Amino acid sequence: MFKEVAVENFTKIPLAVAKGANRIELNDNLAVGGTTVSHGVLQEATKYLQEKSIPVVEMIRPRGGNFVYNDLEIKMMESDLFEAQKLGVDAVTFGALTSDGAIDEDAMEQLIAASSGMQVVFHMAFDALAEENKKDAIDWLVDHDVDRILTHGGPLTTDINDTLGNIKKYIDYADGRITILPGGGVNFKNCDAIAEKLGVKEVHGTKVIDGINN
Repeated sequence: MFKEVAVENFTKIPLAVAKGANRIELNDNLAVGGTTVSHGVLQEATKYLQEKSIPVVEMIRPRGGNFVYNDLEIKMMESDLFEAQKLGVDAVTFGALTSDGAIDEDAMEQLIAASSGMQVVFHMAFDALAEENKKDAIDWLVDHDVDRILTHGGPLTTDINDTLGNIKKYIDYADGRITILPGGGVNFKNCDAIAEKLGVKEVHGTKVIDGINN
């Protein structure tokens, strides 16, 4: 089982690594779902994780709230992506939507272009897409060489056991073309059962390892 642990800043990283985290998603402000960390935090966390041979995924999100960004916000995200590139970050996670619940293709193309050399993850903005747009979104992300989609399968207020059917639908539709990564409510107690039900080998969460964030 491949466990990606979402952490806030640097504090929990050494413990997460010691307890068996396979990959770290680095955030600030987890209370709002994660935003971009400072340059200093990113630099030290990346250096530490590179020494431990643990991949780091940086959250690229200029603020909490929705995923509909204006041109200035996209410019900020682009600048953060260039910084990540310079530091040798393994992967970046972001998502940009239109106000009517579809992928903001122009913004995403700009951000993907700025992510050259790094893996790209489309984060839980996926769950804010209109349901009828999700299959097209999966196809678009596959066509643009995005590596993973992080999804809860529905609103975060809904228990993950009630959204597993949706996640399974996305996995079946993706058919191995892109990794579907379940998250949001996945923890060290339920991760094995969830992975088995979905037939996945990777899980994501703040509490997927006992003793981290719990």
